[in-house]
Amino acid sequence: MKVDVLLGLQWGDEGKGKVVDVLTPRYDVVARFQGGPNAGHTLEFEGKKYVLRSIPSGIFQHGQVNIIGNGVVLDPVLFREEAEALRQSGVDLTKVLKISKKAHLILPTHRLLDAANEAAKGAAKIGTTGKGIGPTYTDKTSRNGLRVGDTLMPDFAQRYEAAKQRHLRQMEALGTTNHSNLPELEKNWLEAVEYLRNYDLIDSEHYINNALKEGKKVLCEGAQGTMLDVDFGSYPFVTSSNTVSAGACTGLGVAPNKIGRVFGIFKAYCTRVGSGPFPTELFDETGKRMRDIGHEYGAVTGRERRCGWVDLVALKYAVMINGVTDLIMMKSDVLDDFDTIRACVAYKINGETVSELPFDIQSVDIEPVYVDLPGWKTPMNQLSDESALPKNFTDYIAFIEKELGVPVTILSVGPDREQTIVRKNF
Repeated sequence: MKVDVLLGLQWGDEGKGKVVDVLTPRYDVVARFQGGPNAGHTLEFEGKKYVLRSIPSGIFQHGQVNIIGNGVVLDPVLFREEAEALRQSGVDLTKVLKISKKAHLILPTHRLLDAANEAAKGAAKIGTTGKGIGPTYTDKTSRNGLRVGDTLMPDFAQRYEAAKQRHLRQMEALGTTNHSNLPELEKNWLEAVEYLRNYDLIDSEHYINNALKEGKKVLCEGAQGTMLDVDFGSYPFVTSSNTVSAGACTGLGVAPNKIGRVFGIFKAYCTRVGSGPFPTELFDETGKRMRDIGHEYGAVTGRERRCGWVDLVALKYAVMINGVTDLIMMKSDVLDDFDTIRACVAYKINGETVSELPFDIQSVDIEPVYVDLPGWKTPMNQLSDESALPKNFTDYIAFIEKELGVPVTILSVGPDREQTIVRKNF
């Protein structure tokens, strides 16, 4: 057996949570492999809306095992809030959720350090969510982190205190010395750590590989998007982990030859939150219209998303880096009333037309080269069968498939799990 991977191909917010929820009945295990609680996966069904931050999106289905993998950074306080909200909605996570002992913990001082780092950068700030994710990954790679399994060690209190004191020294070096809220943050955090011990803390790499040996099907869930990958994204305006399919190997302990299908999710247009380059961004009424129709605001942060036309240069790059086998197109219904749909097929840089993503898209002046296609002018959210799709829309799909060289196998035509069309070639 091989694991399948599902991830975003743009700058995040593509709708991964909904698709994981739709696909989960086909799998026995759903495992999140990277990212932290800045990732808000929104799911809607039966008239209710749920936002997940660290918990995998497979928890609402039929008792599948869900795993928070070692590549995730976990904030016990936010995890407890999320878990309790789900419990009140009737979801008993203790029966379906397991957490890797090797997942790193976000400490209260990580959040304070995150804010101090951003303040020190001034106008050059990255635009982080302030959740402490970057500093936690920094501690991980500098071999100073605390992991979930450390909470079970007899000297955990000493390990925590050493980490806290190191962070306080770092903040002092950045000119931040006022930590009056730290005692309250620390009290809540330590209580949440006790809550975390109620869950099944496991060696997730063994669990997943044993599941494969037993013939079980595993879906690996990514967070953020390819263009936010710390190596291959629009650096330095990226997240702190590997969001690409290779991240499933390091984030779950799965060998490269165990990767099967790779589901790449993208919107029929494009959005981005926070700072950083965005070649097809629209600053006019068209961009505002996309934002309003698509309700483009961060699921966790509430931040307004920047909107623009689909960027096929960046998508080709993402398809290549991830080895995408199946494309999943989201939110096509947002473009229902547009007369013309535009797609960026190349960049003009210093008068030269290029079709490959340059090294640094922040430092060059990019003029998108667009192809215009006729809009479908049909309420897509009322359709439930591929045969009912309007010709202009199927032409748009065919154009995308030709440009990217990968079939579009699933279409989302609305936020509800039922508003999904699985194509015949799935």
